[in-house]
Amino acid sequence: MNLRSILSIPLTLSSILTQRISGVLPNSVSTSLRIRTATTMVLDPTKLNVLHAPLQPHTKEGDSTHPTGFQRDGYCWGNEQDPGNHFIGGVVTKEFLDYSRDQGNDLITQRPGFPGLKDGCRWCLCVNRWKEAMMASEKVGERVVPRVDLSSTALNALKKVSIEDLKKYEYKP
Repeated sequence: MNLRSILSIPLTLSSILTQRISGVLPNSVSTSLRIRTATTMVLDPTKLNVLHAPLQPHTKEGDSTHPTGFQRDGYCWGNEQDPGNHFIGGVVTKEFLDYSRDQGNDLITQRPGFPGLKDGCRWCLCVNRWKEAMMASEKVGERVVPRVDLSSTALNALKKVSIEDLKKYEYKP
């Protein structure tokens, strides 16, 4: 059971305790307590990482690659306007950048509003491109696959890639 499912369970323990207290105390005391019980707490899954913890920023102010993310806020999350699903908190390699350019997505060349990336840059990557690179690694080598910062990779990435694959390429500074 993951954190999201646990937190969406109605909190009935407090309501049980309230009933027990009400049964023990005189009505005048138990009604004056006005115990308020919680019913449900739900976390926004777009704000969770693949470890089911709060999503961490992938870049911060002052980083050479700032700002990253589809919304250019430093986070690898998206919304319905993000067709690329920029959910993977990747640390790119030269081999990945060359591979991506060969596939038609030049992440190397600097343009207005885009710093251009180099080996070691942190960038929010499209899930499908990361997965393509992983599949291509059998032919072109492991370095084509960017390492993954699991704390800044959005939970939504798990809709298209497995946690095992992400952990295989986990970034360890």
